[in-house]
Amino acid sequence: MNHIVIMAGGVGSRFWPMSTQDNPKQFIDVLGVGRTLLQLTYDRFQSVCDPDNVWVVTSAQYAEKVHSQLPDIPVKNILCEPCRRNTAPCIAYVSYRIKAKDPSANIVVTPSDHVVMDVKEFQRVIKGALQFAGETDGIVTLGMKPTRPETGYGYIQANLSAQSIRSKEIFAVDSFKEKPDLETASQYIKHNNYFWNAGIFIWNVRTIVNAFRMYQPALNRIFESLYAVYGTPEEQKAIDNVYAQSENISIDYAIMEKAEEIFVFPCSFGWSDLGTWGSLAQLSQKDANGNCLISQNAKTFETSNCIINVEGNKQVVVQGLNGYIVAQRDGRLLICKLSEEQRIKEFAVN
Repeated sequence: MNHIVIMAGGVGSRFWPMSTQDNPKQFIDVLGVGRTLLQLTYDRFQSVCDPDNVWVVTSAQYAEKVHSQLPDIPVKNILCEPCRRNTAPCIAYVSYRIKAKDPSANIVVTPSDHVVMDVKEFQRVIKGALQFAGETDGIVTLGMKPTRPETGYGYIQANLSAQSIRSKEIFAVDSFKEKPDLETASQYIKHNNYFWNAGIFIWNVRTIVNAFRMYQPALNRIFESLYAVYGTPEEQKAIDNVYAQSENISIDYAIMEKAEEIFVFPCSFGWSDLGTWGSLAQLSQKDANGNCLISQNAKTFETSNCIINVEGNKQVVVQGLNGYIVAQRDGRLLICKLSEEQRIKEFAVN
């Protein structure tokens, strides 16, 4: 059966003042559509698997938020990390938890705070990747076709001459590339075999468990040793006792850069990790002057290329700005140049 794993433990303030450490971006409606990023992530998988097979891995402090926003998934499917240890321990834990329930499961692992504009194409790609993972021992990652020389993403170098036998759309991975500088990113996009690494993975549970056994034996032993308590009342206490022993390591370093049967599914469905207000502006609808008016009651005069997001029905009138962010929530107000948002957010948060 198909299972979906949503990683929702991230903290931070990329969309300050809308998001804070107490209320990270996955739990807020940054698009102004009435659904949070976590809920939108869940929504786009509804045709892929049953709610009983949706899992969310999060921090214990966010478990109640997850339950309130996703009431259709079983409470026992909300797995709580007692401390932050990056994506590899998170995935090892949930993989063994799913294996205890369904030893032949096909799994999609996805972040909770990304955005997808073409949901039908996304679902088509996911279903194709799940079929491939169920029929092979391969690990599949989604590669986004780049639209610009982006320095904020890692890249996947594909071998487009090594088409898989089971799918004409899936290719062998030659290498993973770290986030590049602008010059290197510009060189990458001149070639048709470099793709943005979206951090979305598809595999069979046997495949990923075997990969942990081979490439991360110490990490694997921690979670394999708890196999008898998964799904029992003792599970959370056992996890709390051992989780901090896990190495703080990403799945990319732990598995993806070491395993041999790694494949990429190049795709394009309007994806973004929404790392900045600027990235949100690129995806949002704009008025005739290039303004993104996410607020319900915003008016602009002699204003262009701005993004305005004010909570609730608060009235906001902006005049004479070009290329600015205007954002307000819970008594916090941000007005700054889009080009300076990172520097200003660091100043505001610290």
